[in-house]
Amino acid sequence: MLMPRRQCWVRPPGSVASVENKIGQAWLMRRHPRRVSASRSNFAGFRFPPDVIMVAVRWYLRYGLSYRDVEELLAERGIDVDHVTIYRWVQRFTPLLIDAARPCRHISGDRWFADETYVKVSGRWVYLYRAIDQFGQVIDVLVSAKRDLAATRRFFTRALNTTRVTPVEVITDKAAVYPQVLDELAPGAWHHTEQHSNNRIEADHGRLKSRLRPMRGLKRLRSARVISEGHAFVQNIRCGHYELGIEEPTTLRVMAAFTELTRAI
Repeated sequence: MLMPRRQCWVRPPGSVASVENKIGQAWLMRRHPRRVSASRSNFAGFRFPPDVIMVAVRWYLRYGLSYRDVEELLAERGIDVDHVTIYRWVQRFTPLLIDAARPCRHISGDRWFADETYVKVSGRWVYLYRAIDQFGQVIDVLVSAKRDLAATRRFFTRALNTTRVTPVEVITDKAAVYPQVLDELAPGAWHHTEQHSNNRIEADHGRLKSRLRPMRGLKRLRSARVISEGHAFVQNIRCGHYELGIEEPTTLRVMAAFTELTRAI
C-alpha cells in the first residue's frame, strides 16, 4: 500500500516584497539614500563557489570516502582544498540541507522497526539509535553516550515530532527500556519483540557501518550525529522517500536533489 506523499514546496532564494513596499523603499532611498544590505546566503563568506562545496558534501555523504579521498578527487579536477575545510563544509551544510528538504519528505509508515547499534567516538563505544518504517524509510537517528531510559525516551520523542505519525506497531528487541517508553509515548501501538522480527533494522545498520568503515575514526559526538543523519538523509533520497529528483534515474537522483537544495539554501 503506498503512503500519501506530502506536497513539496521549496522557497526560492531571496524575499519577494509587495509592490507597495517596493515603491515605499524607492521613495525612502530618494529622501534618505543609504546602503541596504541584501539577504545573506548560507554560502556567503566562503571562498569556494556553492557548486564545489555541494559536490564535496555530496560525495562524502554518498560514497565510502574519507575527507582526504574527497580532497584528492577535487585536486584531480583542479580544485585545491584542504581536507579540514571539507570536514567543516560537511558539518556546516548537512543540517541545512536536511532542514531545507524536510517539507519534501514523504509521510512515514505506521509500522516502525527500532534498534540501537554501536559506533566508536574518540576511542570509546557510543550508542546509535535508529528506526525505519515498513517501506525502508529511515525515520530518525540519535547518537547517545548512554543506553538508558532517558536516551530511549529522547529518541522516540524526536521521531514522533519529526514524522507527526503515531505508529500502530513498533518492533524492537527485548531491551527493558522499550516497554516503558512506548507505553508513555505511543500507548496505542502494539509492541512486538518476537525473535528475528527485528532483522530488517539490524540489516539496515550495515549500510551505515559500511559508510563509517573508511573513516579514520570519529572524534566528537557532534560529528557522529551529523554524519549519521546525513547518511540517513541521502539513503532516503536514493530510495525515493523525498519529492526531490524523483523524475531522474536512481543513479542521478541524489545529484538532482542536491542541485535543488543548493538553490533553496
